[in-house]
Formats: sequence, structure tokens, C-alpha cells
Amino acid sequence: MKSKGFTLVELIVVMVVMGVLAVIAVPRFADQSAFEARGFHDETLALLRFAQKSAIAQRRNVCVSLEAAGVKLEIASSPGSAAACNTALTLANTPRGGTGLSAKDASNNPVGGFSFKPDGGTNLATDISVSITGSIDTITVDKVTGYVF
Repeated sequence: MKSKGFTLVELIVVMVVMGVLAVIAVPRFADQSAFEARGFHDETLALLRFAQKSAIAQRRNVCVSLEAAGVKLEIASSPGSAAACNTALTLANTPRGGTGLSAKDASNNPVGGFSFKPDGGTNLATDISVSITGSIDTITVDKVTGYVF
């Protein structure tokens, strides 16, 4: 006849494993700054890609303002590469934003903003590198194609 339940050894092993996981996992989740930095990085990447795709799809300039707290997008009200950006670009979701965003060109000069042209390229002479404090990854915008990676 087989008895039901767990043995004392099995119970102790499970409790030891749970204790080890608690010691390792809980401190990792206590500091949210790494997760917030990654989220801000991904949000910024998505906004820059959206800006480039909007410029191509609507055949208009899309201006990007890079600020420490996030990215702001504006679109030209009329088509063509000479049109000025004067209308806020409508987004599906409101960006959460973050802190520590900085952008530099190939010569390490700060970049406060740029625009995507109707063909998808940028109006800058060099590629842009966007970095976020706390994130090890950088976002690069290609000057010719506007590709964001």
C-alpha cells in the first residue's frame, strides 16, 4: 500500500531551493532602474522607427526633438521636403518617457533634434547615436537611409 504525500526530505529540499531562489531573485527585482532604462530604450527606439516610417508613408518631413526626458515628434502639414514641421504627430499610446537620453553625432557633438525626409533619410551629415543612462545598448540612426537600429 502506497502512502500519499511528501516525505520530510522532499519538503526540506523544496524549501532550500525556494530559499536560494529568494536570495538570488529578490534583490534583482528590488532595483527597478535597469528595467526602467531598458523600457525607455525600447520606447525611444520604437518612436524613432515610427517617425521614419511616418515620413515615408505620408511623404512629409517628420521632425524629432531629442530631450533628456524623451522624444517629441512633429510632422509637416504639407508634403515635400521643404515643408516645415508644425503639427504634433499623433501617437497610438502616450510615451512614458524616462531620464538620461542623450544624442551625439559621429564627431561626438550633441544633437538636439533632426528630421526624417519624405524618402526616409535624415537631414544630418553624419549618423546619430542615442544613448540612455543605465542602458548598455545605443540606438543608431543612419544618415542616408534613416534606418534606426
